[in-house]
Amino acid sequence: MTILNNILAVSWREFRVMCTRYSILLVLSGGIFAYGLLYNYMYAPNVVRNAPVAVVDMSRTPLSRSYARMLDATPQAQVLTNNADLPAAKELMKQDEVVGIVYIPEDFDARVGRGEEAVYVMYSTTTAFLYYASMQEASAGAMLAVNDDVRPEQVVFLPQNDIQPLVQTKTINVVGTALYNYTDGYGTYLIPAVLMVVIFQTLIFVISMLSGKERETGDIRLFAGPAGSDLSFSRMASVVIGKAFTYLVFYALFSIFLLGFLPLVFQLPHLAHPWEIVALMIPYILATSFFGLACSVFFSDSDAPLLLLAFFSVGLIFLSGVSYPLELMPWYWQWLHYIIPAAPGTLAFVKINSMGASIAEISQQYIILWVQCIVYFILACWAYRYNIRKAIRKLSVQN
Repeated sequence: MTILNNILAVSWREFRVMCTRYSILLVLSGGIFAYGLLYNYMYAPNVVRNAPVAVVDMSRTPLSRSYARMLDATPQAQVLTNNADLPAAKELMKQDEVVGIVYIPEDFDARVGRGEEAVYVMYSTTTAFLYYASMQEASAGAMLAVNDDVRPEQVVFLPQNDIQPLVQTKTINVVGTALYNYTDGYGTYLIPAVLMVVIFQTLIFVISMLSGKERETGDIRLFAGPAGSDLSFSRMASVVIGKAFTYLVFYALFSIFLLGFLPLVFQLPHLAHPWEIVALMIPYILATSFFGLACSVFFSDSDAPLLLLAFFSVGLIFLSGVSYPLELMPWYWQWLHYIIPAAPGTLAFVKINSMGASIAEISQQYIILWVQCIVYFILACWAYRYNIRKAIRKLSVQN
C-alpha cells in the first residue's frame, strides 16, 4: 500500500508540474498540435496534379514551344500562360494564380543546335513543399522528352561486332508499382513515420526539461522520502512508475489526436484496427518514458537538452528503416535501431497502419519495445538513485 501511495503522490506531483509550467505547455502545444497540423498542412496535396505554371519563353522558337507543350502534357503541371514576361509571371505567382515559373532563355535553341547543354530556370512557390518536387519532376520529364526527339539514341563507342547483337536485342519494359502507396504520394509515405517521431521527441523534451529542472533546483531530493534517505530500489521504482504513468496518460490523449484524428482529416493511411494501435502505443510510450528517465543522468539543466535533441528527427526516420532498408545498414546503425525506442516503434506503426500488417507480423518490433521497457526501467531507477545521491551530497557540501 505504501508503494502505491508513493506512485500516486509522484504521479500527482508530475501532473501538477506539467500543467503549471509554461515551458512544458509550450513544448506540448507547439510540438504536438502546431507541429502536427503544420507538417500535415505543408504536405496536404500529397500528390500534385495540374499545378498552374507560367512559361516565360524568351527564345520563341519551335523547340521552346515544343518544350512548353511537353511541360503542359505532364500530369504534374498545366501551363497557364506562355506569353508573359518575367515581371508579369512573378506577379501571377504573388497573386497565387500560378505555383511556378519556367524561364526559357534566348539562347535555348542555339545551344541545342551547337550540341551544347540547354539551360532553363525554374521558380517555385513554397506554400506547399510538394509544389517544388512536382515542378522539378515535370520540367525535367519534359526536357528529357524533348531531348529524345532532338537527339535520338545512338550506339557509340562499341566494337563493330557488338553493335548488331545489341540493336537486335529486345528491349525490356519496366513498370514500377508503388507498394502500399498507390498514389505514390510523399505525404502518405512520410507523415505516419513523422507522427511517431513527434511523439518520441516531444516526450523526451518534456522529460529532459522536468528532470533538468529537478536537478537544477535540488527538488529531486524530495523523491528520497520524508527523511530524505530512502534510496531503496522499491522507492526509486515507485518514482519512475509514477512519472511514467503520468506521461502515459498525457500521451495516450495526444496519440488519439496525432494517430487518430489527423489521419482522418488529411486522408492519411489508417489500415490498422484501433486496438492494434493501442497495443503498440502502450509499450512505445512506456519505453520512451523509461528511456528518457534513464537519460536524466545527462540532464543537468532544463534548457541544454533541447538544443541537442532538436536535430535528431531526420536521423530517427533513417534509423527506423522506413526511408532506408534496415538490412542494408551497417551493423552499428542496426544496433542503434534496437537501442532507441523511436526506431522499432515507428517501423511497427508504419507496418500495421500503412501496410496492413497484423500484430503477429510486427512481433519482432513489439518484443523489442517490451524488452526496452524492462531494461530502461532498471536503468531509470539507477539513474534517479544516482541523481538523488549527487543532489544530497551537493547540499551537504554547501552546508
